[in-house]
Amino acid sequence: MQNFTFCNPTKILFGKGRIQDLAKEIPAGQRVLVTYGGGSALANGTLGEVREALRHAVVTEFGGIEPNPSYETLCKAVKLARETGAEFLLAVGGGSVMDGTKFIAAAVPFTGEDPWDLVTRKAPVKAALPFGTVLTMPATGSEMNSGAVITRRSIGAKLPFGSPLLFPRFSVLDPEKTYSLPPRQIGNGIVDAFVHTVEQYLTYPADAPMQDEFSEGILRTLIRVGPRTLAEPENYEARAAFVWAATLALNGLIGAGVPQDWATHMIGHELTALHGLDHAQSLAVVLPAMLEERFEAKKAKLVQYADRVWGLESPAEAIEATRTFFESLGVKTRLKDYGVSPDAIPALLEALKTHGMTALGERRDVTLEVSRRVLERAL
Repeated sequence: MQNFTFCNPTKILFGKGRIQDLAKEIPAGQRVLVTYGGGSALANGTLGEVREALRHAVVTEFGGIEPNPSYETLCKAVKLARETGAEFLLAVGGGSVMDGTKFIAAAVPFTGEDPWDLVTRKAPVKAALPFGTVLTMPATGSEMNSGAVITRRSIGAKLPFGSPLLFPRFSVLDPEKTYSLPPRQIGNGIVDAFVHTVEQYLTYPADAPMQDEFSEGILRTLIRVGPRTLAEPENYEARAAFVWAATLALNGLIGAGVPQDWATHMIGHELTALHGLDHAQSLAVVLPAMLEERFEAKKAKLVQYADRVWGLESPAEAIEATRTFFESLGVKTRLKDYGVSPDAIPALLEALKTHGMTALGERRDVTLEVSRRVLERAL
C-alpha cells in the first residue's frame, strides 16, 4: 500500500426529509445563492422544499446549469454571486450542478483575469466560498469530494480540476428526491458509479486488502440493486443503496493508498466534448475496450475482479459481463450506437494531445497509440 493522506470533511445528511435540516446548517440571515439545472428540481418539488427550509436566509437563485456544465454559463452565475454579495452557495441537483457550483465557489473570490486558469491549473485555488449540496441525481460522487469537471464549449474542452478548498460543507442525500428521474439518468448514474470504482480498483495489486474489499462491495451492490432500482424507482431500500454506493465510489476512501487509472475518463471526456455523448455513455463505450486492450497489464486484478465481483473464472468473461451489465441498464457500449464513425478517431486523438492526455493510466503507459487502439476496439 502506498503512503496516503485521507481527509473528507463533508457532513452527510442522509435519509427521508433531511432537506428541512438546511435551517440548522446555514446561519440565519446569510446571503445564499441557490444553483440548479433544468426544471426537474422545480417540477419534483425539491426546490420548493429548499426554499421553505431557507426562509431564514436571504436567497437568490440561478438556474440553467446544463449537463457537462459550461464555463460560459457558470461565469454568469459568478457575476450574480458577486453582485448579490453571496456568502454561501447551495447546489440543488446532480453532478453537473455540483461541479458547476464548485467552479463558482472558486471563481467568485478569484482576482486573476480569467477564471478558466483555475481549471487549466495555471492558477491555484487560493480561496472559495463555502457551499453545500442537495443531491437529486446519484452518479458522480461530487457531493462528497473536492473535484469537478468543467466544459468550455467555445474551445471544445472538458477538463477536470479540484482543490481541498472545494469539499462541500454538507450534503443532503434523500433517496426519495431521486424517484422522478427518468430511466436514462438512472442507468447512466449506475454506470458512472461503477466506472468510478473500477478506475480506482482495476489497476495492479497494491497489497491494499481493505480498499479492494470496499471496491468489490460497491461493485457487487451496484450489480445487485442497479436493475432493481431501475425497474422499481420508488423502492426506497434499493434506491438508498444506490445513492450511498455512488457517493462512496468517489469520496476518496477506496482510492487512498492505491494506484488509480482514469484513462477511460480522459478519453470519455473527449467523446462528450466533441460528439455530445452523456458522460456515462462515453464511459460505457470506452471501459470494456480499455480492459480488452490492456488485458495483460491488468490481468492480475482482472482475475480477482472476475472471481470476487462476478463469480467467474475467466477475466475475459468478466469484461463481457461488464459490457452486458451496462447494456442491460439501457446504456449502449459501442461508438456506432452513438453515430460515431472511425473517421472521428483522428480528431479525438488530436484533442487528447492538445489537452496533454498522452501518458494516461496507472503506469502512465496509455499513449496516443494505445488510445487509438482502444477507440478502434470501441467501434
